[in-house]
Amino acid sequence: MPRSEPVVLDIPSIGLRTDLLSLGLRTNGSLEVPEDTGSGAPAGWYNGSPTPGQPGPSVILGHVNALGGHKGVFADLRKLAPGSDVSVTRADGSTATFTVERGALYSKDSFPTVEVYGNTAGPELRLITCDGYDPATGLFDDNYVIYAKLKA
Repeated sequence: MPRSEPVVLDIPSIGLRTDLLSLGLRTNGSLEVPEDTGSGAPAGWYNGSPTPGQPGPSVILGHVNALGGHKGVFADLRKLAPGSDVSVTRADGSTATFTVERGALYSKDSFPTVEVYGNTAGPELRLITCDGYDPATGLFDDNYVIYAKLKA
């Protein structure tokens, strides 16, 4: 598919539909994350990755929780089963539909950067959220990643 920025993410099997923000890199080189201003935050597409439908892994990030103890946009990401459809509406009006292959949990200390963000032969999608909340520190120790490929 030609380049066209994503505007909406739709995952019917978990009842998710969210507008997408465009996110870049912070000055320290880490990915920006959507800002929660009190009522949750939409998911965000990393604008340094391919647009959905182009060759390579298009990366979409979302929070697992929200301020005030609420569920984040990606709270139910772990419920996504292999074979589930994930659709991304693009700015040109087209839709890129992906099929979930698998989910994986990674420690932030040993995150497989090349596996997640590295080049792929065809169009793929990565959905990323935090996981492994540690109440002692108030931080998340892990990331959960969904791997999906463009439907033929």
